[in-house]
Order: sequence, then C-alpha cells, then structure tokens
Amino acid sequence: MISVEKTGKTVDDAILAALIELDVDRDNVEIEVIEEGSKGFLGLVGSRLARVRVTVKPSRVDKARAFLERVIELLGVEATVDVEQQGEYTVLQIEGNHLGILIGRRGETLDALQYLTNLAANRDKTDQAERVRVILDAEGYRKRRENTLRNLAYRLAEKVKREKRRAALEPMSPLERRIIHTALQDDESVETYSEGEEPFRRVVIAYKG
Repeated sequence: MISVEKTGKTVDDAILAALIELDVDRDNVEIEVIEEGSKGFLGLVGSRLARVRVTVKPSRVDKARAFLERVIELLGVEATVDVEQQGEYTVLQIEGNHLGILIGRRGETLDALQYLTNLAANRDKTDQAERVRVILDAEGYRKRRENTLRNLAYRLAEKVKREKRRAALEPMSPLERRIIHTALQDDESVETYSEGEEPFRRVVIAYKG
C-alpha cells in the first residue's frame, strides 16, 4: 500500500498536504494521526507540528488481484496476474506454465476461484453499482472454451431442427450459458432457455418450427 507522512500547523493542514502529494480524494484514504500538534507557550515556545500518516485504500480490483496472487502462491504455482478492462468486466489474466491445476476439469476450478475472488473484491459492498465484476482466465482457456461452446450450440441447433425435438446441454455456469444463448439468439428456428437450479442449471435448445 502507498502511504506518506506529512506535517502541518494543524492536522487538517497535514492531511491536505498528503492528499495533494498522493493525488487522491479524502474518501479513498485511511488517516492515522501520529501527533496532534500544539501551539506551545504563548504560541511560540515549544510548539509542535501536527503529523499524520495517510494511506491509499486498495481498490476493489487491487483486492481481487492480491487475493488471487495469494491463492496461486499457496498452491505452489508460478504465475503472474495481469489486469484487463473489458467493458463492465475486469479480467484477471493468469500467465504461466502448467496452469491446469488452476483450470480444473472443464474450468470448474477456475470458476470456483472466480467466485471466491469476486467475494474477496466485493466484501462489504452491498450496492450493486459499486461492485466490481471479475472474470478469471488462464492460458486463454476462456476463449477456447467459448469457441467450443459456440460450435456445440450450432451443432445441437442443427440436430434439433432436423429431429424437431429439444436438446438439453450439460449443467454450466451462468457465463457459459450466456454464450449458448447468444450464439443462437438470431436463429429463428430454435429457442433457448435455462432450467434447473444452480449448480445444475442447464441450457435447453427447443425447436420452434
């Protein structure tokens, strides 16, 4: 964390000096008053300046990254975490070798890590507008999985139209279900909807005619 110590005639003066140096708003820092300061005898002899320590609060993205890096370290995996902003989502890209332990079977471990990272980043944030939406990716897994799901959606849609019956996919995360829905949203011969309860909720592709 970034912090500075500043002095001033008053505590407010010291805080202002710190905010100017850090170039942040008061709402985004934690303030520790080290010395209140005093005017001394007759305002001259023995006067002491006020001293404060001002520390920049970590952002929600910083919290997410720190949490993920700590988990990776505890798992004994050598990897780095890069941050990318993609629209409303913050993507934490994990780069390294042998990241299969972080991905898991069909991305199940990556999804679990993503869930926990979002909890860590949004702790004490009840306002949805203030929450950060974090997506984890490792070795480009998400993009490969997206392509696989799109191709699966197209194949099953053709089968549904040919056999004029519905097809239910395996249970998926909300993010993966959205990929299926989006892939087939312009196909007027089929419709998609989700059924079941989490974590067994799945997409159904149905024939419309």
